[in-house]
Amino acid sequence: MWLIFAILSAIFAALTSILAKIGIDGVNSNLATAIRTIVVVAMAWMMVFLTHAQDGISAISRKSWTFLILSGIATGASWLCYYKALQMGEASKVVPIDKLSVAITLILAFVFLHEQFTVKSLIGCILIAAGTLVMVI
Repeated sequence: MWLIFAILSAIFAALTSILAKIGIDGVNSNLATAIRTIVVVAMAWMMVFLTHAQDGISAISRKSWTFLILSGIATGASWLCYYKALQMGEASKVVPIDKLSVAITLILAFVFLHEQFTVKSLIGCILIAAGTLVMVI
């Protein structure tokens, strides 16, 4: 089931880039990010209430709160930079660079989460970086 959600995530992420590039024409990138964020927040809370997950708020640990907040800050910074880059550059060049996050995540997961970094992971990171370079040049 995770694979279906991962594929849907990729499809929606692709749509996000195209729709955003069209939508930010003549709009300040920070304002566009804020509008997008309001929609995301509304959708997320709608899912919380539809699935009755709101009862779990009180059970969230201090550590989880800290890291979820830090993750939110990182997401916000990523979105602000992404929208500015998308507004200034071509989607076909901005998006591949943004997807370098896959390779960076693998490296960070190895360093901070002590996940395995295999030869396959190394080759994948190199191919992602090489593919990004080919698409951007």
